[in-house]
Amino acid sequence: MQQAFFKKMPQQYKYDVIVIGAGAAGLLAAGRAGELGARVLLLEKMSQPGRKLMITGKGRCNITNDAPLQKFISHIQPNGRFLLPAFSSYFKEEIIDLLNRYGLKTIIERGGRIFPSGGKSADIVNALVRWVCDNHVEIRKETKVQGLSIEKGIIKAVEAWKDGMKSIINASSVIVCTGGKSYPATGSTGDGYRFASLAGHTIEPIRQSLVPLTTSGKIAGKLQGLTLKNVKAAVFSDGKKRKEEFGELLFTDFGLSGPIILTLSRLIVDEIRDHKNVEISIDLKPALDEQKLDARFIRDLNDNGKQSLGNIFRLWLPVKMIPVFLEILSIDPHQKGNQVSGKERKNILNLMKGFKFRITGYRPFSEAIITAGGVNTDEINPKTMESKLIKNLYFAGEVLDLDADTGGYNLQIAWSTGWLAGNSAVQNKVN
Repeated sequence: MQQAFFKKMPQQYKYDVIVIGAGAAGLLAAGRAGELGARVLLLEKMSQPGRKLMITGKGRCNITNDAPLQKFISHIQPNGRFLLPAFSSYFKEEIIDLLNRYGLKTIIERGGRIFPSGGKSADIVNALVRWVCDNHVEIRKETKVQGLSIEKGIIKAVEAWKDGMKSIINASSVIVCTGGKSYPATGSTGDGYRFASLAGHTIEPIRQSLVPLTTSGKIAGKLQGLTLKNVKAAVFSDGKKRKEEFGELLFTDFGLSGPIILTLSRLIVDEIRDHKNVEISIDLKPALDEQKLDARFIRDLNDNGKQSLGNIFRLWLPVKMIPVFLEILSIDPHQKGNQVSGKERKNILNLMKGFKFRITGYRPFSEAIITAGGVNTDEINPKTMESKLIKNLYFAGEVLDLDADTGGYNLQIAWSTGWLAGNSAVQNKVN
């Protein structure tokens, strides 16, 4: 659909490129276009650039991941291969090199996660803003874009508001880097989906991803604040096992969170939206099969037969979990180890290997790390990030229907698509 929002504008533009949104993708798009000598205007509706970047990774900012390309692609859905041209043009080595040039060193942590060595996301934002400014990009803060001007299938201008005043700003190209809907307080309120829809693009259903989950009952609340490491969580949907993850999880007052829960949440959100009955089963001792774990129980019960089960359970579980387990199992904490029956031991074993929670829902966008859904990538040229429907209109970052697991993968999507969009917007104009 071709949409003309304003009167026809003059063809002599003050700007070659307008970038909407000064998040991860927008900073890379603007900086790259400026680096190539384009006259670039970066519009940001918040008071400072990089507001969401500042809070990522609990304020540390997981920049990217050290995984090889094919493994990287496997962590991205729904179509990670769409990003092959972007990753081939600009990948983890390039963003790290850029940050290094601005004095920011990085470290690799568990799972290949790459962080700033200083542990401060503000250092990343400051480095990128300096790079953008060094490339003579004009940044206008507290400026909200309300619409796009499109004539005969070509982008012409944007409508922007600042201090209650409207202005029509012309440009040869426009790059939409407005993010998704997660953490709306940082400015991610879904504006880009509206722009894309008015330009005729298909918007795949928007929903939370990497989001904590709510559970039925009071068990999670009783364990609030407890973190479990090296456990395995499996998702069952209508009784069928769908996916499992190994690592760390956290109990909250409302349910479950932590890295493996966030990763599983992408699937779970879709299953709940499809009205499926979803359950998570936690294996607390994944390193031991049932036979080996039972043998350990027998040994520990025999060696500590005169002690109470309340004490013996300390050999098996964190202290905070013990009263919860004994309550679920209906076992007297004062019962002696040598009084445990074979049936009781089997019940303990089953609960250790299958600590189950019924999932009732998920938290709001304000608590979701990333947004799933967005602009359908079938309508975007993967080699340039240009719209296939509107000439000189580009999309980059979370506004696209691309999302990934935790671990730095989502930010790399933003870095790579932003850089490629900025590069293409200038190169296409030259060509």
